[in-house]
Amino acid sequence: MAARWRAPLRPPGAIRGDLARLDPEHPRLMAHDVGRAQLSVATGNSPQARGFAVETLLRSSPPVDAVLSVTVEEGLGAGRYPVVQRILRLKDEATGGAFDDSGTRGATGDPQVILRQDLLSVIRALHPAHVVLALPGNVELLPFLVGLWEHRDGRSSLPDRYATGPVVHAIDPAVFRSDLDSVRTADRLWTGAGRGEPLTPAEAAVRQVEAADWLIASHDPLADGTPTALLHHLNPAARLITPAGPYATDRRLSVPSPVRSASDPGTWEARLDPLAVPRRPAIAAHGVGSLLWRTRRPLHPGRLAEVLGGVLAGVVRSRGHLWLATRPDDVISWRSAGSHLQLQPTERWLLSGDPRWTAVHPQRRVMASWYWHDYFGERRNELVFTGTSLDGDRVLGAMNSALLTDAELILGPEAWTTMADPLLGDAPL
Repeated sequence: MAARWRAPLRPPGAIRGDLARLDPEHPRLMAHDVGRAQLSVATGNSPQARGFAVETLLRSSPPVDAVLSVTVEEGLGAGRYPVVQRILRLKDEATGGAFDDSGTRGATGDPQVILRQDLLSVIRALHPAHVVLALPGNVELLPFLVGLWEHRDGRSSLPDRYATGPVVHAIDPAVFRSDLDSVRTADRLWTGAGRGEPLTPAEAAVRQVEAADWLIASHDPLADGTPTALLHHLNPAARLITPAGPYATDRRLSVPSPVRSASDPGTWEARLDPLAVPRRPAIAAHGVGSLLWRTRRPLHPGRLAEVLGGVLAGVVRSRGHLWLATRPDDVISWRSAGSHLQLQPTERWLLSGDPRWTAVHPQRRVMASWYWHDYFGERRNELVFTGTSLDGDRVLGAMNSALLTDAELILGPEAWTTMADPLLGDAPL
């Protein structure tokens, strides 16, 4: 069971004793409405990078009153909850605004439940204007944040007490390049009480980049502007901050004020939808470019397998969904990062009169209405490719060559499902 934050926290000033006796579910505290604070999230692809993300937020506005730093580690024994370590740092105005370390607290349980209780305890005791949650690199941001912000009927939830601030992700370029070059499949990031699917380091790295509202990239003296251009294409909606030198906590950045966030729980959920397609920057820079391929005709799995090598040459990241002839009812998720490609059946395509229509995310309903076909419904192929020195004619021509011909298309789904499928032939229907 998750432990409440009851142990003495030793914060600065007269509130030490009050916070030490704090019970998150105490009726008097539950009834005391102190308004909503801002909750920002800091992460990085290394411990040093995460620290730099925190320091960046400390120089932003509104001023930060508390920083909750977290580590999540494997519990003892198979199927056990993880161990969640937390350090709460509180601003001490008596020392000129320095942050006082209140000590480390550990608990075994669901990280989302533990952190939700911690954050609610902090706001009830301190009435802060701005809190920073520093998450470790082994947490997958989007599904973790969706669960953390989940509304709980009859009990206090984070949206009742906090407004979402930006998700800030700092990148060490050397670590990022190493992750993109790695092909091992070993990383399983925490998404809540359990871990997600196995990911390559490249896939894990780009997912964190794509989840951020702010990206902080240190200057790499051994590179031109390619790393920065790549980050912009991987997440064109993010605010990109590029210091003029290596990570250094005493370096002053021009951080926008007040802090604004482009994301919220609804945005996070929309990004997790299997039919969500990333935005594509229109301008290439430093040899980095992105291109969109979209068509409403199913793909022949055999011909697609033959052209994949040529399609992915020079591609750093590709993402989207497919309409595969042998799986006419399934949305096939396509994700590649570095040299690794994953194709996976996810949800079912929406059809006319589908009872799931009101249950799917509003963004999907909008896109389905926009591309709706009276016979095929929302079925379509949609992929975004990002890479260096991309040959758009080659990539798009190869993908088009794998589409069903007119003669194959007219045969219909019953005939399509009998085609040999070297890509997903053994995957369960």
